[in-house]
This record gives sequence, structure tokens and C-alpha cells, in this order.
Amino acid sequence: MTNIPETGRTPRVQIRLVVIQILVLSLLGTLGGRLWYLQIREGEEYQKQASGNHVQQVVQPAVRGSILDARGVPLADNETRLVVSASRTDLLKQKDDGKGVLTKLAGVLGMEPQEVMQKVRLCDSKTPQPCWNGSPYQPIPITDEATAKQALQIRERSEAFPGITAEPEAVRRYPGPGKSNTSQVLGYLSPVTDDEIQKAKDTDSPYLRSDMVGRSGLERHYDKELRGKAGVTRYEVDNLGRVIGKAKSDAAEPGSNLVTSIDSRVQRVSEYELNKAMKIARGQFDKITGENYKADSGAVVVMEARTGRVVAMASAPTYDPNVWVGGISAKDYNALTGKNSDYPLLNRAIQGQAAPGSTFKVVSTAAAVQAGYEWDGGYPCTSSYSVGGQVFKNFEGESFGPISLGRALEVSCDTVFYGLADREWKRDGGINPKKGQPKDYFFKTAHQFGLGKETGVDLPNEVTGRVPDRQWKLDYWKANKDAWCKSGKKDGSYVEKIAYENCLEGNKMREGDEINYSIGQGDTLVTPIQEAVIYGAVANGGTMYQPTIGKAVVSPDGRSVQEIKPKKNGRLPVSKATLKGMNDAFSGVITRGTAAWKFGGWPQDKIALHAKTGTAEVYGKQTTSWLATYSKDYTVIMTIAQAGTGSGASGEAVRNIYSALYGVQADGSIDNKKALLPTPQKSLPKVRPDGTIKSPKISRDPAKDLVTPSGSPSPDASQPAATTASPESRNRDTRRRSRRRGSRRKLT
Repeated sequence: MTNIPETGRTPRVQIRLVVIQILVLSLLGTLGGRLWYLQIREGEEYQKQASGNHVQQVVQPAVRGSILDARGVPLADNETRLVVSASRTDLLKQKDDGKGVLTKLAGVLGMEPQEVMQKVRLCDSKTPQPCWNGSPYQPIPITDEATAKQALQIRERSEAFPGITAEPEAVRRYPGPGKSNTSQVLGYLSPVTDDEIQKAKDTDSPYLRSDMVGRSGLERHYDKELRGKAGVTRYEVDNLGRVIGKAKSDAAEPGSNLVTSIDSRVQRVSEYELNKAMKIARGQFDKITGENYKADSGAVVVMEARTGRVVAMASAPTYDPNVWVGGISAKDYNALTGKNSDYPLLNRAIQGQAAPGSTFKVVSTAAAVQAGYEWDGGYPCTSSYSVGGQVFKNFEGESFGPISLGRALEVSCDTVFYGLADREWKRDGGINPKKGQPKDYFFKTAHQFGLGKETGVDLPNEVTGRVPDRQWKLDYWKANKDAWCKSGKKDGSYVEKIAYENCLEGNKMREGDEINYSIGQGDTLVTPIQEAVIYGAVANGGTMYQPTIGKAVVSPDGRSVQEIKPKKNGRLPVSKATLKGMNDAFSGVITRGTAAWKFGGWPQDKIALHAKTGTAEVYGKQTTSWLATYSKDYTVIMTIAQAGTGSGASGEAVRNIYSALYGVQADGSIDNKKALLPTPQKSLPKVRPDGTIKSPKISRDPAKDLVTPSGSPSPDASQPAATTASPESRNRDTRRRSRRRGSRRKLT
């Protein structure tokens, strides 16, 4: 009997197992050797070959949404142009860093070589404009005005122009000069930077290197809605650049359209009237300085009184926003930012701040009522007011005797407000009040009126203005004390004396500070948009609205409409009785007060206007003109720096704006057919599914849309002068500031 091992394995089985083990080990050895060969010995070569196969992205820029006026007229849209661009990455691969190619390109385009090279250099702290502030990996536009012949020359000789492309692209288009410019409101675009790409990469609206983004105005505030989403197609390519497959494709999504409350016709009238008023002012003689008025800047705001929607907003000097399209030239950039430019990029409606002059008396009047003074009380309107040896004269020594607060507003009697402010200063404890004692009604009321802070208008970089209350004085004194003490002299020049006084007690509320403040002088600063909010609230019964320009965001196909509703910002701290008194007084300014000589013959019984004039003094400069007005529908604020009196510089222009709105003719009659906007526009233009806009059929020529008081179709046509009320009222306003010159210094 054969003996079988306990394992059950026969010698034959064991031999077979050994053979199998040898085979397995051989296979493992062979596999390991092959892996070593591929990964170690030949790994570098295969890695090079694999790296040649990668994914390339082709970006299709999104069409930016249009910015429309309230009727659907484009204020900013797009047009297709031939754009010549340069790839900085490809240029740097050449021996001369692409200088030869750019020189040849300049010859084709009819440009200077230096101008072309400036466009492709990168911006940094040491490189002035023009330069490229976008991503260095993004094609840099050289020009968007290439002709078809120039584009063909570049494309047919591509070997002579490596890194240069000429393609049709959608380019931003703005109305520009001669139309409703709206430049500071619209803003402009420029390329996205690497820093912006990094900051936005984890947000719900990331940037691509090809994106253009808003830098100011509505383009910036509503950039996310307008920009859309670029399309990206990803291709797999080999090391020779051959497409071997399509990885993924995301279609481009066009940006939404922004419907604004701007009416392009009213905007054009406002721009024209502002520029005309400044031109006329420059021809007027300043009897005090012996020079013509400079009238170097100004602004006008037309706002719906019941909603806060902005119908027109003009700022001067202005500029053509199209200069930014395709990259700005050195000449244009210097014209916009140089010392002699008057800084047209500033939107003076929200960034221009100045002492408000007598338009501020609406705040002082409300403060007096809050402090307990009777509206109909008899307040002495004397010919002068004396404080600490300093005499403040009323206009031409006028004296109206005891008058009410309403009458004081109407005739703009400074001495009434001097007396009220002085009395409150003394009641608050004078220059050294006890802790917690000051009521500061005049300053608290200004804050309640929304001054000293932003209105919240949907535009970037709005300034706050200034209410020079006790806290501001303390902070300002701490910041400037050393400089004041160093330059101040007790018996020096006027400026040195002021510095000396500020050094000693600039942190305290002095008697002269509060007196100056009560009539809108001294350190008080406001903006035109803040004045529009205040006088709009007086017009509508006391509600302050947050000013808005955006009215609705509409999807490209028109199916989604997100309306931007008016937002309340609080109420004026005044009663209905006080509001009624103010309305009566401001109506009197139009009919028999300081603005009557500019509004004679106005149909007040049919379209009631209200106004407050202001002439603010600025040390070292000519006076600033302010005119704040309102009707039941609109508020119109105009200011012109270094232009003289309130109604003298701005009265006729403001009247003409109202005439255009309501169709008022030169003889005082009303022609409803010629009225641009007799009531605020409520409905929205309709965007059709194909992207076209259903709006009133009007001419693209703004001159044909413009209605002047005389019915003339052109803004260049002569306009009749407003009917004069009386020589007395005209002379009173024209010479109003003469008695203030030299009398409004800081008092100790």
C-alpha cells in the first residue's frame, strides 16, 4: 500500500506547485522590470510626451447688457468692431520682445510705434498711463477702429505678425458729446486685473481673464448684473496643437439690461442748460474781485419728489466715455486727470461738496422750531448784528423789522438766523458748556436731515459732506493742532490769525462758528444729491427717499424683471404745520422773493414752483451759486462754483428745465404736446425675447427730441430771456453777498 503524506500532496502535485510558483514569480519579475523600464529608465521621455496632451480653453466673451433710459433708449450698448489685439506672452517669446512686430503693426494701423508699445506694457507704481492693467495673459487690445483692409493685411500675413490678431468683437458704445452724455453717471470699463480674479474666484460671480469690468458709475455698481457669463469651450490637444477631442463646453450667457429712471431728453436739456449757464456766468463781471466769474464746475440733479428716482444728473466739466473703449491714449488720459483738466471724471452731483449758503436755512428754520421758537414769532430782521465787536450787516443794510420764520426764509434775512443761532449757543453754555448740557439743536437737526452721511445713491464713491458739530471740531483740531500752532500769529495776516485762534481753542464751539453755520457758511459742506433729498422731502410731505438711478434689471430675453423699488430713508424732523409754512415761504421766493426776477411770468397758478436761493462764500475763491427748487412732481438742484449769486447764475437755466418738463412756453402758456415729462414715467420699456426693445419711436438725434421754452427744436437756437419781475428784486439778489464779504470770519 502506497504511503500518502499527511498534507495530501503527492510528489507530482508538489512538482506542479513549484512550477506554478516559478511561473508566477517570473511574471511578477517581468512586470516589475517593465514598470521600472517605463517609469524609471524611460519615465522622463514618456512624461514629456504626456505633457504635450493637454486641455486648451477657448473663451467666448459674454455680450454685456445695455443700460437704458426710462423709455428704453440706450444710454450704453454694444456694437461690433474690428479689434486688433496683441498677445504679450507670444511677443515675449521673440528675441526683441516683439518690438519689431509692434513697429510693423503701428505702420499698418497708422499709429506711432511708441503709442502701440505703451498699450502693451504692464501698469505698476512706476509706469504711467497708458498701460495695461489687466491680466498679462489676456490679449491686449491695440485698437477697436481697424478697417477691413487693415484687418486683412494682418490676417493674410500672419507669419509677419506673430501674436497679433484681428477679429470682430462686441465693443461698448456710449452716446458721447452732442447727445445725452451722462458720462459720470454711466462710468466706463477696463480689463479685469489678476488681483480681482483671485478675490472673486470663490464667489458666485468669478472673473475670467477676458472680462471687462465697470470702474465707475452704473457700470461699476451694477457690474455683476450687466457682465453676464463668458462661454468656455475646452479642447483636448496633443503636443503638436492638434485637437484630439472636445472635453466640455459652457455656452456664454449675455448680461442683463439695466433700465434706469434717467430720461435721455431731460438729461440732454439739463446738460445743455448747465453748460449754457456756466458760459453766461463767465461773461459776467464780479464787482468785488474785479474779474469775470470763472464758473469752472457745476452740477444739476432732477429727481422725482415722491420716489427719489433720478430723472437727470449732469456734472460739468464732462468727458466722452468712449475714450476708454479699446484702451485710453496718453493724451486723453492727461486731459482727464492733469492739473489743468478741472477733473471731469468727478461726478460733482455726488462728489462735489461745498458750503450751501442760504439753501441751508431750511435746516436752521427746522432747528429753531425744534428748539421751541414759534413759527409766527416776531424775530428782528435788523440791518446788522454785532458779536464781540464784529458787525455783521444784512443785505445792503436792509431792515424788515419783526418778521416770522417764513418771511425770514422768503427774504433770506441773515440777521434773524444770526440771532437765533447766537441765542442757542448761549443757552447751551457758550464756549465752555458743562458736560451733557448742550442741546445743539442746530447740529442735531442737520443730522436728522441726513447731512454728514451718504444718501445711498446707487453710484460708487459718494462723499458724505460735513456737519461741523462738536465732535468734528474736536477731531479736526487734534489732526491739525500742531500745524496751526506752528503757523499761527496773533498779529499776522488773516490766515495766520485764524491759525492762531484755531491753535488755542479750535476744539471748542465758538460763537462765530455757530453764527456762520446758521446761514450755511463756515465749515459746513453738502452735495447736490443731499440737497435734492432734503427739498424733495419738503415737496412730498416729509419723507426722505434714498436716491436711485437703477429702476429695473431685465433679463436678456425680457422674461425676468427685477424692479428696484423706492426706499425710504426716514422723515424730516418737522411737523405738518411747519412744512406748510416752508412751502408757502418757498413759493414766495418764486413770486416776490430773491428768485422772482428770474421767474416772472411763470404760470404759478397752474404749476406751482418753490425755491430757495443760496450764495456761498469760499475763502480764496469766488462765490458758489446754489438754487434749490421743487414742484409737486420734481426737485431740481443746480450749483455752479465761482459763478456768483444763486438765482443770478442758475435761475434762467432751472426755469428752462422746468419749461421743458411741463411744456411751458415763453409767454407763460402751456403746450402739453411739447412737454417732455409732465408726470414721472412709471411704466418700464418691454424687452422682447429676441433682445429688441419696445419703446416709443423717437429720433436718435437728441436735438429733435429737445424742447426749449420757445418751442425751438435745437438747443443751439436762441432762447428768450425770462420776464423780469422788478429791478429791486433783481438788484437785491445780484448784490446780496456784497455785505457779507469780509464780515464772515471766525470769531473768538
